[in-house]
Amino acid sequence: MLQNRCDVHTHTLYSRHAYSTLRENVLAAREAGLELLGVTDHFSDMLFPRTDLEHADLRDYQHFINMGVWPRSWEGVRLLHGAEADVRTLDGRLFGQDVEVTTDITGRPLREACSLYDRVAAGCDYVIASVHYKEFAAGAPVAQTTEMYLRALSQPKVLVLGHTGRAGVPFDVREVVGEAARQGKLIEINEHSLETRGPGGRTWASCRAIAETCAELGCQVVVNTDAHVCCAVGRTPHALGMLEEIGFPQELIATRSAEAFLAAMSAAGLRTPGV
Repeated sequence: MLQNRCDVHTHTLYSRHAYSTLRENVLAAREAGLELLGVTDHFSDMLFPRTDLEHADLRDYQHFINMGVWPRSWEGVRLLHGAEADVRTLDGRLFGQDVEVTTDITGRPLREACSLYDRVAAGCDYVIASVHYKEFAAGAPVAQTTEMYLRALSQPKVLVLGHTGRAGVPFDVREVVGEAARQGKLIEINEHSLETRGPGGRTWASCRAIAETCAELGCQVVVNTDAHVCCAVGRTPHALGMLEEIGFPQELIATRSAEAFLAAMSAAGLRTPGV
């Protein structure tokens, strides 16, 4: 039976359409027997409609700025700081990379202006890059959407491509998975995508094909809940069941243990935090 001792894609109340606090998620992680919990709230224009294409108020995003106050070990669970950033353009740019911030969270001018993405990512251990608004890719050729994912994958702090099997954007799976393997980056197998669609559907088939390609090309995956409420944290029966069906190798599941996930972070060139 496959083991999964980490959940590195979860959401708190900050994501607005999620319903649990950080502590509730930590306690749920402990109850589920997890060794490591990654909190990756949405970093997206779905949060604050007043964010425009040029300017943002950093006070709207101070959740990410102050993550350093979290304990690194809480209730026996290692805790990592992350964000789920939206892929927003066909050239693979992420939300906030074209948005300038000029003041800090108190409203005082920054010594040097920077992008909203850079300011937020500076406090993250890793970033998950996901597509939620697929309209920008409508009608684009597969070569272009493939390049979109490849460029997103190469962005600073991006460790994981999130729920590509349900995003609704076709791409060359072998090319993206192969490049992820070469860079030491990770592909997500997302429980929420499977539990809401069910076996036999297009999303299930897409996720299965991605997993099979990862197994063939030796690309590590992360098995995550994408939990938006604490009772879902650490519960991945559909994802693990699908992986067991295809004989997916345990050693390619980076979330099999905290040690394995931290090793994957290090291999991808990301700093691993101490406890």
